[in-house]
Formats: sequence, C-alpha cells, structure tokens
Amino acid sequence: MRITSKGQVTIPQDIRERAGLLPHTEVEFVYDGKVVQLRRADRGKKASRGARLVEHMRGRGTIKLTTDQIMAMTRR
Repeated sequence: MRITSKGQVTIPQDIRERAGLLPHTEVEFVYDGKVVQLRRADRGKKASRGARLVEHMRGRGTIKLTTDQIMAMTRR
C-alpha cells in the first residue's frame, strides 16, 4: 500500500468493517515517536448520526396531519 502525493491512503474494506469505520466517521492520528495509530476521534458533545438526521428533517414536513391520522395511515 502506498501513500499518494497528497498524503492519502485507502483503508482496506475488511479493516474498515471490523473497526466500524463508516463514511463520515471522525478519526485522528496519534504518533508516539515510533508508531502511527489511526483512532476514532473522541466525539465529545458531538451529536450522533441519528440526532443529526432528525435535526435535518425537523420542520420539513409539508402535510399537516395529526399523530392519530399518521398512525391510521400506517396501519392500513
């Protein structure tokens, strides 16, 4: 495996899957003087993927339905 002229390297798919490195996963590099490690970045207070999706969708509905009406539609 080689590093490109832009400093990029492709992480093999099987390693990404085993490590749970999905697209848009924040990572960090740690160098101890001998070894470089790639780690999932500490999220701190960053919102989860689900929370970001809900926030993105909030207020986008255009049809005004009550919860009971929506539930009736899904149960048909």
